[in-house]
Amino acid sequence: MVDIPYGGAKGGVQCDPANMSSSEIERLTRRYIWEISPIIGPEQDIPAPDVNTNPQVMAWIVDTYSVFKGFSCNSVVTGKPVEIGGSLGRLKATSRGVVYVLQEASRKLGMDLTSSTAVVQGFGNVGYYAAELLEEIGVKIIAVSDVRGGIVNPNGLDSGRVYAHCQSTGSVVDYPEAENITNRDLLELPCDVLVPAALEGQITLENADRIQARIIVEGANGPTTPLADDVLDEKGIYVLPDILANAGGVTVSYFEWVQNIQKLFWTEDDVNNQLHRIMKKAFGEVYQITEKEKVNMRTAAYMLAVSRVAAAKRIRGIFP
Repeated sequence: MVDIPYGGAKGGVQCDPANMSSSEIERLTRRYIWEISPIIGPEQDIPAPDVNTNPQVMAWIVDTYSVFKGFSCNSVVTGKPVEIGGSLGRLKATSRGVVYVLQEASRKLGMDLTSSTAVVQGFGNVGYYAAELLEEIGVKIIAVSDVRGGIVNPNGLDSGRVYAHCQSTGSVVDYPEAENITNRDLLELPCDVLVPAALEGQITLENADRIQARIIVEGANGPTTPLADDVLDEKGIYVLPDILANAGGVTVSYFEWVQNIQKLFWTEDDVNNQLHRIMKKAFGEVYQITEKEKVNMRTAAYMLAVSRVAAAKRIRGIFP
């Protein structure tokens, strides 16, 4: 949908890394990658970070795959530390894409983000950096949450201080300058912008009618169920769908791969400027379809994506 020659699937190991040591996670990662080494590679499937992984895990993947191949191959995975070929700007890329498409939507809706409030569900890489970047453009963050629960302060939260509290205690819960709130209640807070940046299936038929946000920007994959989507549509809530809103991560993964195979290094400004260009273009193309076909943003995004795949299949043909 964002018109890059890059996409992907998911794979993983069922475990709880919170109850594992670093060395246990390393051994698990290396064994997993060794087993799938024949079916991944720079010209095949290229892994990238997701839930419960980080740049260090990606570094172990590079090292393990390189042993398998017999030579150093950092282009096998993205989201790596910069020291071994990672891209500047990758860590915040998904969150930055979230903010870019929100800015484009706010212009179409005549919405002033500097006087807007936001609620962010999830305080991992996507949620935390989304809160930080939203603050930078003047949005007031009034509530955030993690897996253990959430906090709310109508007067605003300082995401940096909340993050420091989270690092020292293991959760945003019990932050001294806010009240605790459940994840369920957090989603239903009155706000201008709701960013579900945790796990899938958070906005459902059961709670969709109580959502009070003006715009929902899906930082997570699949946070809204199809039946809930219909309710939000009827309520007039503007939803920026996951395949558009969180495409910043896979886009900068593509940039990282391009840098790796060409043995180049881009500046962070170059990365962010190229990401902005792609996200702005994608939003504009999806928005045009919503206007022309009178459909919502999710349907328009699927129409755009499917039409591109269909066109490519028609041109290439089917063989044998």
